[in-house]
Amino acid sequence: MAQFSRIEVATAMKETGMVPLFYHPDVELGKKVLKACYDGGARLMEFTARGDFAFEVFSELNKYGLKELPGMIMGVGSITDAGGASMYLQMGANFIVTPSLREDIAIVCNRRKVLWSPGCGSLTEINKAEELGCEIIKLFSGSTYGPDFVKAIRGPQPWTSIMPTGGVNTEEANLRAWFEAGVTCVGMGSKLISKDILANKDFENLENLVRNTLGTINKVRN
Repeated sequence: MAQFSRIEVATAMKETGMVPLFYHPDVELGKKVLKACYDGGARLMEFTARGDFAFEVFSELNKYGLKELPGMIMGVGSITDAGGASMYLQMGANFIVTPSLREDIAIVCNRRKVLWSPGCGSLTEINKAEELGCEIIKLFSGSTYGPDFVKAIRGPQPWTSIMPTGGVNTEEANLRAWFEAGVTCVGMGSKLISKDILANKDFENLENLVRNTLGTINKVRN
């Protein structure tokens, strides 16, 4: 069962401005990544469920977070159907992120009052997601559309909350462009938790990078 309501999750996304994305089959490595992000100030983590037996890894990471990292909000991404969403909700996922707009996933999450963020790429999809109760839209892939797309959407629809994933990096100019366009938060995967960091197990560097990126986000928003 989710430990955080959809409103609490949406608020954390807005306040911190960033959702790190991560997947690795090694549970112990995953714990170290999660702790480094937590110590750096992140309070959300999207576990991208793309590997075989990924549910086993998520289950262990979520248990670890609940026990050792108070206030850490674990969610799951790359969910493609209602069955997958239901399985991860049983493991305590606090939010569900999808690569595309799926009404069956919306129904499952809304029934549990769990935040879901569907990947959308058009104003029509965004409107449909909001009609289904979506709080924060995932712009996927952000690299395809860019900050100008966000600005165009929020012109006629200033109430729309958007989280781009893809096309976001830790550089100030990049983050400034997204937040000045009006995004609520950004999703960041390999540009934050890089292959080099994982290969070298450089968790101190990851912690510092997360801290500095959150500081940059705070700076460009203010």
